[in-house]
Amino acid sequence: MLARHRQSLILEDIRRAGSARVSDLTQRLGVSDMTIRRDLEALAQAGLIEKVHGGAVLPGSPSSHEPGFEAKSVLEKPQKEAIARAAAELVTPGTAIALSAGTTTFALAQQLLDVSGLTIVTNSVRVASIFGAPRAAGPFGATPQVVLTGGVRTPSDALVGPIADIAIRSLHVDLLFLGCHGIDPVAGLTTPNLAEAETNRAFVQAARRVTVVADHTKWGIVGLSSFAGLDEVDTFITDALLHEEARTLLRERVGELVLADAQPDGQVG
Repeated sequence: MLARHRQSLILEDIRRAGSARVSDLTQRLGVSDMTIRRDLEALAQAGLIEKVHGGAVLPGSPSSHEPGFEAKSVLEKPQKEAIARAAAELVTPGTAIALSAGTTTFALAQQLLDVSGLTIVTNSVRVASIFGAPRAAGPFGATPQVVLTGGVRTPSDALVGPIADIAIRSLHVDLLFLGCHGIDPVAGLTTPNLAEAETNRAFVQAARRVTVVADHTKWGIVGLSSFAGLDEVDTFITDALLHEEARTLLRERVGELVLADAQPDGQVG
């Protein structure tokens, strides 16, 4: 199928339904994920669609739209798991870390169950639930201590608002793992939820080091509110599918760029 014909079919789907997901388009058209993303990029450059996390919408669709946790959790799973494994290598037993809400930080939480003596600050109900079961004490003499911030629950199961912000601002953590809805060279890290943006700002201010965990599909997406600039990021962990132009820009703007490759054997390359 010629690219022009394929892009015409994609545009027809988006106009009919109002949106389309990359995963659905790859199955329907029988082409690779990267081919669909190139098609979406071409349509976006022509002004016919707007790219969003995991797919595309018609131009003018609200940047305040926030998908639920379940909807996001099925997207880019191998990449998120690879990112989580790479991020877990940065965690030292006995330290205080913060995990913002999100599906990638949820994957990271699952990698930290055997790291002893951690204090974990989070505004994610999902992340907190990971550490709920009793576990044997490690060499630091304690199972993870979890601090759940409280606050108003969002569609993505984040706790946000003044209660969460006050709790976070009273704390100091060694390392923050921060997810995001979108990444843009100008807008920085963004979210469609205004209250969540403020809570994420509080996390950034409370952390000695900031590590962003975000898969390649977040690049070029701009949510309603910015909460951090790229120059505030010490380490940026993404997957190996991020295109070269974005890699170059990130290497210039963040402290360190880590590319996690989801290999067939489940190892990080």
